[in-house]
Amino acid sequence: MFATVFASSLVSAQGLPPWVAEGRTPLAEDVRSAEILRADEPLFVAPAPNTARRGAAALGAHLPIYGAVAASGCRTEWLMVGARAWVCGDVVRISSEPPLGATETHTANADGMPRAYYFVGSDGALGYAALAAAGQDKPVAELQPGYAISISATGTGPAGDAFGLTTKGFWLPLADLRPARPSTFQGYEPRGALDRGWVVSDFAATYSEPGKRIRARTRARFDVVAILERREAHGRRWIRVADGEWLDATDVRVPRLAEPPAEARDGERWIDVDLENQVVTAYEGKTPVFTTLASTGTGKGREPTATPAGVHRIWVKLLTSDMDNLEDVDAQRYYAMLDVPWVLFFKNGAGLHGAFWHSSFGHVRSHGCVNLTPLDAERLFYWTSPRLPAGWTAALPTEYDPGTLVRVR
Repeated sequence: MFATVFASSLVSAQGLPPWVAEGRTPLAEDVRSAEILRADEPLFVAPAPNTARRGAAALGAHLPIYGAVAASGCRTEWLMVGARAWVCGDVVRISSEPPLGATETHTANADGMPRAYYFVGSDGALGYAALAAAGQDKPVAELQPGYAISISATGTGPAGDAFGLTTKGFWLPLADLRPARPSTFQGYEPRGALDRGWVVSDFAATYSEPGKRIRARTRARFDVVAILERREAHGRRWIRVADGEWLDATDVRVPRLAEPPAEARDGERWIDVDLENQVVTAYEGKTPVFTTLASTGTGKGREPTATPAGVHRIWVKLLTSDMDNLEDVDAQRYYAMLDVPWVLFFKNGAGLHGAFWHSSFGHVRSHGCVNLTPLDAERLFYWTSPRLPAGWTAALPTEYDPGTLVRVR
């Protein structure tokens, strides 16, 4: 058994806090936080290294300390830094700095990206360990054309060239990179009904009535249109979006109201992934609260590139995750997308996440995941559970904070 304390005013008969083992010194009174010294530092559900993971913490984050206990696997004390979240004191720095507040969550840019992202240019790029010798020392990394990376800082090399520091710890010449420009499309909050859709063709022809085209007018991709009437004529389906204006239904995606899965509790939040329409809708019970376009897997049924159908729960939430096929010896083309943002894995390696490398939302495109614009992915990331506390980079669910239901149909 071990003791955990949440109030420093508790003392034992010997005058020491009850979580301090005999012969050990309690934490100093000015201790306010644990500073994380390594990227993605593991957090455990109990004070032992062989227990299940609870999540991971960001390099440099100051996490609150709710308690401490001496236990095996840690030379100093295990520190409780969150609900069912423990870290060994050996791998952190005890600090008098205040911990991150609940509102100090990750802040994205205006396009929904957590930092600046780039694609490697047609000639590839070499990475260097230190900025002071970038471009002169032997490179430590070689990136192929088309690879995607994110930059956390910039600097000037010894020859005056601009370099960017990747989250993997090496410097790349910015001249060898081209900036990513993700789509800023966003879904909408239904006003009591799913009565609007989106144009998904580059230029959708408009018709004064089904089959009678208005040649001077078109609708552009991602235009939001009202769904006023549906009709079948000339062997095709049509949607009236305004007075005297019809669109071919193949140019439009319309969200469809769905009943909660049997696994959902009354009023529980859940996500519906409509494969036929390429639409994702978030619900609270039977009420849709947000809906948007998506791009799901190109495969069918049990093919490797199909989005897995069924009812699942988010099993891990990650601020970013690397996605590639570099270990697939049969791949015809290799790709690597580093630091893909806002990842919600719900079935093995399939999940919802932000996609900054295409704008084909409303059409199948992915290798099996559910692609969303970064803005929409960020929105669902913070709407779903498990909750990601400030300073964490990953969170796994618990019995008290289960993962949000995701139904793929």
